[in-house]
Amino acid sequence: MNNVFVEPVKKVQTFDHGKKENGWLLEMFKDKDTNQKTEVYMSVAYKGAFKGYHLHRVRAARYVCLRGKMKIITYEREGDRWVRTEHILDAQEPSRLFIPKNVATGLENISAEEGWLVNYPDPPYDPKLKDEQVEYSQEELESGIVK
Repeated sequence: MNNVFVEPVKKVQTFDHGKKENGWLLEMFKDKDTNQKTEVYMSVAYKGAFKGYHLHRVRAARYVCLRGKMKIITYEREGDRWVRTEHILDAQEPSRLFIPKNVATGLENISAEEGWLVNYPDPPYDPKLKDEQVEYSQEELESGIVK
């Protein structure tokens, strides 16, 4: 019998815009065909940590909170400005948040423990798409800058 196997998963430390460690990512599931694209990953934010802001030009996100409570801050374009919205995902009240492409997103852990978010990106994360993710500061978003 050779059907059961163990394979490694990639764990990546993450940092905020000021280069302070704010958590980590865990690639949970890769595509079956090439094992290159990440179909499911977990983003962990330390207590009080913030991750973002970033925008995906190609991918939508689907977040589910598995541990703690996370504030998801989004900025969507409306005319010549960005409009801010806040969403709370709480592991005690499971729900899924869909974020379409071209929406700037920040994640803030507002719980007393690590916050764990699982994301099912659509399409899966492809490391070959180098300019797909765009980083923003809150100041850039508040002033209406588009990159």
